[in-house]
Order: sequence, then structure tokens, then C-alpha cells
Amino acid sequence: MVPIHPAAIEEGIAEPQIMGQPKILGIATSSGVVGPHMSFGEYFGRMLRYTQMDFDYTFAQMVYLCFSPQKVYQLTQYRKRTKGTWSRDDPCFIVVQAWFLAMAGWAYGICFGETWGAQLRTFFYFFFLHFVVLGFCVSAVSLIVADKYLRKKSSAHGAVQPMEYLYAFDVHCNAFFPLFLLTYVVQFLALPLLYSETLLATLLANLLHVFAVAYYCYVVSLGYSPLPFIDRAEIFMAPAVLFAIVAVLLTVITRTNLTIIFVEWTTGVL
Repeated sequence: MVPIHPAAIEEGIAEPQIMGQPKILGIATSSGVVGPHMSFGEYFGRMLRYTQMDFDYTFAQMVYLCFSPQKVYQLTQYRKRTKGTWSRDDPCFIVVQAWFLAMAGWAYGICFGETWGAQLRTFFYFFFLHFVVLGFCVSAVSLIVADKYLRKKSSAHGAVQPMEYLYAFDVHCNAFFPLFLLTYVVQFLALPLLYSETLLATLLANLLHVFAVAYYCYVVSLGYSPLPFIDRAEIFMAPAVLFAIVAVLLTVITRTNLTIIFVEWTTGVL
């Protein structure tokens, strides 16, 4: 084990490397715990305990994510200093997001005259595919990129800190909420204007999706910036540039409306 300077631990920029830590996709992670005294089983168990979730704090974070996302990660740094973990130990954010996605699925289902079975399918798409499955994939890729390519060179006085997979998923959750408001809520309210094959509707719809993806990537980049062992976190803005280029090509060449694609592949329209 690499020796660690005591001052580095006190300042929160280094922590002991635990030998024999399990790995996810080759990346060292915390050994079965979310925080210093909470296992993954306890973490997910709190989802069923209303009294153990802090809804006021969760809603405050959601407001910050829309207007000042930097403040959310200032709180993250404070949590690291006080609790010794970057990731949340409260699953309330996931529970609230699931409820919002359920309401969005129900709203889209009512709008397009879906049956109850089709509405359940829409919720499945919204929550499990868009939020959970895509979130797990994005978190894993982000973790690999950060760990393999963005790590700062280790100093003589510090050990390599393990990447927290749950923190990577926290970053996805934070970034997904503004995207949800734009591409699920705002888009739903603007469907009479956006759900059309006209050039104006296609242009506005694709601009909305480009802005939503760009904001998602921006919040992700902010999420990795506070990690003292990560450098050049702005690289996570690259997918937004690629998506913008693709959206421009779709608009100019094929006039593909991303709102129509979104609706047709997540509701019972097809």
C-alpha cells in the first residue's frame, strides 16, 4: 500500500487505498458500502422508508440543478468532508425522479389515447430504459473515461483514490433532471407546436433536444470537476458537440423531427 501524508487525508484530497477492493469494469470501488456505515442493501432499503428520506433537501437540489448546478457539487464536496463519501447516502432523489417519470408517462399516455397496458409500457421506457439502463451505461462509460484517461498523476504523498460507481450514477441523476424537464415536460406542453413535419417544428424540436443534451453533458462535466484526482472534466462536453452536429444534419438533410421520434418510440403511436 502506498504511504499517505496525514495532511492529505485531513484536507480530503487523499484517502487510504483498501487492499482487495472489488472492481466494476476493472475500476476499484468501495467494498460494498455507500458511505462509511451503510451497505448497498441498506441504501436500497431506504427507498421503502419514507421517514428516512430528506425530500426538502432533494427538491432544493433539483431547483439548484436548473438555475445553479455548481451549488449541488459544492454540497458534494461538503458531504465528502463530513461523511467520507462522494455519493449520496439518501435514495430520495431516485424515488422522486421515478415518480416524476411515472407522471410523465401517464400524461403522454392520456395525450395519445393509450390503453393502461400501453401506459405501463411507456413508464417502463421512461424509467427503466431512459433513466436506469441508459444511466448505468453512461455512468460506466464515464467512470472508465475518468479513471483511464482523466486521472491526475499520483503524487508521492497520496494513494490512488477509488472511483465510486454510485457517485457516477449520482452525476447521471443530477444531469438527467434538467433533461427530463426539457424533453419530457416542456416538450409535452409544446407538442401542438413541435409534433409536426414542418420545417419550423423540426427546427424548434431539434434545438430543444440539442439544448437538453448539452445541459446534460454540462452537469456531468461539473460532477467530475470537484474530484481532486480528475483533470480536464470538460471532456464530457464532447458528446454534446457530436449530438449537435448530428441534429443539424438531420434537420437540413432529412428533416427528421426528434420530437416525433421520441413520441413514436416511447408511446403507443406506432
